[in-house]
Amino acid sequence: MDTPGLPAKIDPDVLTTVLDGRWAELRRAVREQMAAEVFEDPVDVDTEAHRAQVLEWLRLLARTDRPGLGFDPAYGGGGDVGGALTSFEMLGFGDLSLMVKAGVQWGLFGGAVQLLGTERHHERYLREIKDLELLGCFAMTEHGHGSDVQHLRTTATYDPATREFVVHTPDRGAMKEYIGNAARDGELAVVFAQLITGGESRGVHAFLVPIRGEKARGVEIEDCGRKAGLNGVDNGRLTFDQVRIPREALLNRFGDVAEDGTYTSPIDSDGRRFFTMLGTLIRGRVSVAGSAGSATKRALALAIRYGEQRRQFARPDGEEVVILDYRAHQRKLLPALATSYALHFAQEELVSKLHDIAEDAPEEEQRELESRAAGIKAVTTWHATATIQAAREACGGSGYLSENLLAGLKADTDVFTTFEGDNTVLLQLVAKGLLTSYKDHFQDLSPLATARFVAEQLVEAVIERTSARKVVERLTEADDGDVLYSREWHLKLFEDREEHVLAGVAQRLRKAGSDPFGVFNDAQDHVLRAGRAHVDRVVLEAFVGAIERCADAEARELLERVCDLYALANIEADRGWFLEHGRLTSGRSKAVTAAVNALCADLRPHARTLVDAFAIPEPYLAAPMLRD
Repeated sequence: MDTPGLPAKIDPDVLTTVLDGRWAELRRAVREQMAAEVFEDPVDVDTEAHRAQVLEWLRLLARTDRPGLGFDPAYGGGGDVGGALTSFEMLGFGDLSLMVKAGVQWGLFGGAVQLLGTERHHERYLREIKDLELLGCFAMTEHGHGSDVQHLRTTATYDPATREFVVHTPDRGAMKEYIGNAARDGELAVVFAQLITGGESRGVHAFLVPIRGEKARGVEIEDCGRKAGLNGVDNGRLTFDQVRIPREALLNRFGDVAEDGTYTSPIDSDGRRFFTMLGTLIRGRVSVAGSAGSATKRALALAIRYGEQRRQFARPDGEEVVILDYRAHQRKLLPALATSYALHFAQEELVSKLHDIAEDAPEEEQRELESRAAGIKAVTTWHATATIQAAREACGGSGYLSENLLAGLKADTDVFTTFEGDNTVLLQLVAKGLLTSYKDHFQDLSPLATARFVAEQLVEAVIERTSARKVVERLTEADDGDVLYSREWHLKLFEDREEHVLAGVAQRLRKAGSDPFGVFNDAQDHVLRAGRAHVDRVVLEAFVGAIERCADAEARELLERVCDLYALANIEADRGWFLEHGRLTSGRSKAVTAAVNALCADLRPHARTLVDAFAIPEPYLAAPMLRD
């Protein structure tokens, strides 16, 4: 099968311009600093030395204006949320412990103070946080509750006699666990706890609690110790034994307690207040997705460079073949490379939307953004796990050696699939956002509440995409050569899959009846598929939008073929569904596989160009296996 022709050679800098997008100048500046400072992955370094090195690197970052980009200009910040997120993303090209520690300090800790606090907190803390004069933690996760934040067990009980909150860990299940910056460097923690005043619980709120020094009496810190990866981050466990903090330590943007213990909030519903509060904190998920994407690009750059120089087995004429010329090897790496391009553009679009959204944006718009952030984080981090493993295998034994970086990337990114939200839970959140409109009485993320709410509300909220099905049907009988590279067919097939899966979930959940939990539990695989189908469609549309913005004709043509590979590889991976539901004939299913093979062959000469376009600073690709 013939594929559309491609230019012989393309300057990777032209593609870099497209990839760098809106924050191109900032990306160039971060690359320059990373090349000069070299935040390189430590090999055979003990935990304490690694932690000390990462803290020193953090101090180097603090000397620039980038850590404060996301903060209010009134307190020395840049007011550039998108720039801050892009900076974190770029750090993913280096030692990921630095990215995580920076994310904890300026993204989670600093972000919580800014977004959940009010002027008194901003005035007191933001400059010190920005300048690294005050190191802090984000203490949400508990031993017994991770993704189920609404049911955290740590308590903060108001004592009107002393005008203090008493923070307490009632049992081991309420111990704060895996808290970055806690074991070694943190001085102050944003602690999420159930606020109790006048004998009544008002739900989870955030409090500023000293964890070191004279004011930290009653705080016990335990080091989490050696981990599978990210050992430059000092993760710890926190326990509170009747720790007293002043009333003003409550981050009170969404709820406050008066001196006499009276609780007030601009949001009447406890459930809606909780989700509004969490919604302000999505930057962490966006940062994790971005840095996972950067780590994946780095792994692909290493593997493709290795594949261009490593030779194995000979042709009939006796010349040994570079392994990237083997179709199986191309299959291992090039569809993953196409997906990395697609996810990059989806991430860039997400960051722009988050940057541009107004604080008073309609609730529906905010929820849509939260859903998109959840879905892209899940898909990007799963892609990182699978692709870094494939890159490791593509480099054979060399990829297994620590000095060649892939083993470290694999270990460091492994946890990305479960922190800042477990991916399975996040995809359920995406599906729920599609099936329901967010009502004021929306309660929580539990399966029981979800099933009940969906059963009541889903009819009016199921997304209708009937036009997509008509186009798919119209193109079903067209010649493969006309259809397989048709962007219209790709888009409509993705849309039709999403609509069909979503409608199927809706029908199943409508039957909740007297056993909503059982029905939802039985349908979880279907719910997850709906979330994934939606994200795949969003990612494809983002890729198409990026191509439309590309002014260079040759670069645009190459990106078109990369997009073809992303779309067709996705269809091939899910061809069981497409065949079962009559969207593909058996003959066209085979043609899709042939097209993926053909695209791998056509893109093979451009593989190095495509990874060079990521513009990863060369010191971070200096693996011994790539030496001539």
